[in-house]
Amino acid sequence: MTQTNGGAGRLDPEAVADGVDGVAADIRVVIVDDHRIVLDGLVVLLDSMDGVTVVGEATSGEHAVGLVGRLCPDVVLMDIEMPGIGGVEATRRITAAHPSVAVVMLTMYGEDEFVFAALRAGARGYLLKGAQQEDVVRTVRAAARGDAVFGPDIAQRVLRTFIDPRPATKPFPELTDREREVLALLANGWPNGRIARHLGLTPKTVANNVSNILAKLHAADRAAAILTARRAGLGDP
Repeated sequence: MTQTNGGAGRLDPEAVADGVDGVAADIRVVIVDDHRIVLDGLVVLLDSMDGVTVVGEATSGEHAVGLVGRLCPDVVLMDIEMPGIGGVEATRRITAAHPSVAVVMLTMYGEDEFVFAALRAGARGYLLKGAQQEDVVRTVRAAARGDAVFGPDIAQRVLRTFIDPRPATKPFPELTDREREVLALLANGWPNGRIARHLGLTPKTVANNVSNILAKLHAADRAAAILTARRAGLGDP
């Protein structure tokens, strides 16, 4: 176990041995999450596992980038929605500066746009926060070995993106599948709250999707997007 430093994270890279007399060193992990309860729970979980040591904790994207630069961990568990630059941009900066560090996203957001943004930024894994504890530990170990690891649902969607042989016949190909799904419900006249409940999303996520839809369709407002969607055949007859 390493020792905390005033709640700002475990900042002493000398606290963990690199392996002595042929004994493999612990997997060194930095955890990044702005929810203290989640952060503390992950620290307890991983520090209780043989061969894994949490060496740092961060609560923002900027903090994570600086901490990884000082500690050079093996694995970073990274949330997406945080103050400042957020998890995706933090991942991009970390993987650019430290290619040997494996970043794994651990987040409540499973929408395609988040998944593929994280992968483009260099993440080697993507888990949802509903994952079992043993899945989190297994993912940390696999990422430390250099493997790419995804939760079952995420993995299926990633594979479909690369192997689906069907031509792109969906309307509005510039939209993600989630955005198209939201647009179809907008075309039914549904408000954001109802869409969020129907899709199991947060209202903020739906609002972000609607903003993306308006921008991509060059629609002046919600009504214009609905009209465009209806003309394309989306929504109930």
